[in-house]
Amino acid sequence: MTRTSSIGRLHLALAGLLVAMTVAPVAAQGPAPAQVVFPTDRTVLPIPEPQYPHSTVFDVRNATPPPRFEIKAPAKAPNVLIVLIDDMGFGQSSVFGGPINMPTVERLANNGLRYNEFHTTALCSPTRSALLSGRNHHTNNLGSITETATAFPGNTGQRPNRVAPVAEMLRLNGYSTAAFGKSHETAAWEVSPSGPTDRWPTRSGFDKFYGFIGGETNQWAPLLYDGMTQVEPSTDPNYNFMTDMTNQAIEWMGYQKSLTPDKPFFIYFAPGATHAPHHVPKSWIAKYKGKFDQGWDALREETLARQKRLGVVPAATKLAPKPAAIKDWAALSADEKKLFARQMEVFAGFGEYADTEIGRLIQAIEATGQLDNTLIFYIVGDNGASAEGGLVGLYNEMTYFNGVNETVQDILKHYDELGGPTTYPHYAAGWAVAGDTPFTWTKQVASSYGGTRNGMVIHWPKGITAKGELRSQWHHVIDITPTILEAAGLPEPKSVNGTPQTPIEGVSLAYTFADPKAPSRHTTQYFEIFGNRAIYDNGWLASTVHRAAWEFKVRRPLEDDIWELYDTRADFSLANDLAAKNPEKLKELQALFLKEAVKYSVLPIDDRTLERLNAALVGRPDLMAGRTSLTVYQGMLGMSENVFINIKNRSHTITAEVDIPKSGAKGVLLAQAGRFGGWSFYLKDGKPTYTYNWLGLQRYTVAAKEALPAGKATIRYEFAYDGGGVGKGGTGTLFVNGKKVATGRIDRTQCCAFSADEGADVGADEGTPVTEAYKVPFKFTGKIGKVTIELGDVKTADREEAEQARKMAVLKRALAD
Repeated sequence: MTRTSSIGRLHLALAGLLVAMTVAPVAAQGPAPAQVVFPTDRTVLPIPEPQYPHSTVFDVRNATPPPRFEIKAPAKAPNVLIVLIDDMGFGQSSVFGGPINMPTVERLANNGLRYNEFHTTALCSPTRSALLSGRNHHTNNLGSITETATAFPGNTGQRPNRVAPVAEMLRLNGYSTAAFGKSHETAAWEVSPSGPTDRWPTRSGFDKFYGFIGGETNQWAPLLYDGMTQVEPSTDPNYNFMTDMTNQAIEWMGYQKSLTPDKPFFIYFAPGATHAPHHVPKSWIAKYKGKFDQGWDALREETLARQKRLGVVPAATKLAPKPAAIKDWAALSADEKKLFARQMEVFAGFGEYADTEIGRLIQAIEATGQLDNTLIFYIVGDNGASAEGGLVGLYNEMTYFNGVNETVQDILKHYDELGGPTTYPHYAAGWAVAGDTPFTWTKQVASSYGGTRNGMVIHWPKGITAKGELRSQWHHVIDITPTILEAAGLPEPKSVNGTPQTPIEGVSLAYTFADPKAPSRHTTQYFEIFGNRAIYDNGWLASTVHRAAWEFKVRRPLEDDIWELYDTRADFSLANDLAAKNPEKLKELQALFLKEAVKYSVLPIDDRTLERLNAALVGRPDLMAGRTSLTVYQGMLGMSENVFINIKNRSHTITAEVDIPKSGAKGVLLAQAGRFGGWSFYLKDGKPTYTYNWLGLQRYTVAAKEALPAGKATIRYEFAYDGGGVGKGGTGTLFVNGKKVATGRIDRTQCCAFSADEGADVGADEGTPVTEAYKVPFKFTGKIGKVTIELGDVKTADREEAEQARKMAVLKRALAD
């Protein structure tokens, strides 16, 4: 044996001793360095990589590598799947007694557990942030929708770093993570390539994201992101996002279980279904033909009877009163009944279609042999059913956001199209009330179980032996995250990415898995959305309806609100108000609400509507603040109204600098939104053309007679607004190199909103077409140097009226999200 090899062995031994002493003390009593087992403190994430001493061995042949450092999930940790349906009420799915056949969730319930006292926040973004963090929505700074954020803590619209999402917790503990479908947790002004991107899904713990960022999307032509990259729209005539997102989820899951079969996954599967627009293939609508001809009053009675037979409501449950604004079905005209029944057929088809697609994902998991150890939460609604379609429903939801009233006769013209790609529909509010059976109210009303109670099913064969049983412990959406951590054998992290964490505010419901009679551990919970507020405490609920879902003015000042009191242990549906009989209990709970409101940053309560939509007044960022011009370039696509200059209700010019090839050019220079309202500046057969699409109801076109010759050109469109109010008309004029080439009238314009998801595109019109004069994307075949939009002055009175109308429309859109 040589001297060198002896020294090498000595160095190796010393190095191993240092590793054992410095990095992993427990290894000093254990095996050789290559087998060192490192202690793992999972309360600090990411788990730090151990520091190995520098090697003193000269020749690698004489050295032993240090042990590999790898973060793995705890042994036997389950896969986790959260399914979150959008805008579906407690009484709509068949699994909770509703009329919509949902075989997938029924199958899971029959082999798992139904929860009939599970609660959400009554609105989309707040529920989602609470679900994915385990903290209350105000703790997430999402006390409302991001579009109505303010400068006050609890309402800034931006999740703080001290609130790490469960996806990040799981990812840093060895899980693969993915989200598919709807996100709507990123501040509206952050949804652009300019960011910041901190709160985009793939910066919030998800390795993979495929879906849409806002509150809703056109299911036939969605604006999607894969990670942070915008997805080119599909050209498949049979495309629907529900199927697409399912395909994407199955593909991603397949990769995980093929390449890393022992690594658990976390999938957040959040369809746009059944939020408006209600878009579904006709074959699914046909399944419900004639199923709702009896009307919403009879449907409430039928649903309650089914709920009692299933045991998901107590046998003594009574129907709570119907809101006075909802007409009796018997009092409706024949046309109203015909239209409304069709609207519900479309919605029901949408619900069954979504559930069936979810079934494909479940089957794919089962095919990997992993279903038994997959913890599934199937949450049937992120809030109560939506009454935002108003009293007669909508053919095009954007009419509502622009203050244009649709009538029954208007919508009946599209009777056969409803649900298809030429419509953007929503059903009448009466169906939402029926969908929240046995309760009174709907989505947005955080002070009623109609707005906050949603059915939930949990399925996990390896962790839950009970099958087909009911659980009636009182729980809230913030309880899902701690349940996942407990099931996975993970501690609550105290620090994530260097930031000390706000403690999780939810309570794990894992204790309910084996014990149907265990007392509820979630005993107190506040609710608040736009001044609608309530407090639950040990079976009692005190609440006040400050504004109904279809009301945009509050009923009375906050101090004058009328409170109600319910003993939920004896009154499942909240049908018996005890406020007058037990005023002392009511006062006690009102005081408790204020205590909880201070604790969770609910105060000051903000019931403002118009003011909250003005970024300057509330301190919310605004990318276009103070700007009167914007220059954009070819290839900039999908810019939402929140990050694009606002041309509505004022004069403006659009100037494009282009280079026309010798063969001529065609295509879009700049377009905003699409089929259901918007405008497009384009070349048709080489001729400069401008089309204004007023809500899909009327199109106005100004077009030059001659095509542009080859070479550089400056094309300008000028719009001279009439003034005299909002949504008025004006005169459009086209110029080429300073010479007027066409002029024409645009009789009406949209005062307040173009689209919830379709953005502005330079050099194309993606999504749906503004005009049927071309087929999307109608990409420009020449070169665009730049396009500049400049705003002109409007009269002060017009500006004020326009701003008020714009803010009201944004509020309506935000609330509908």
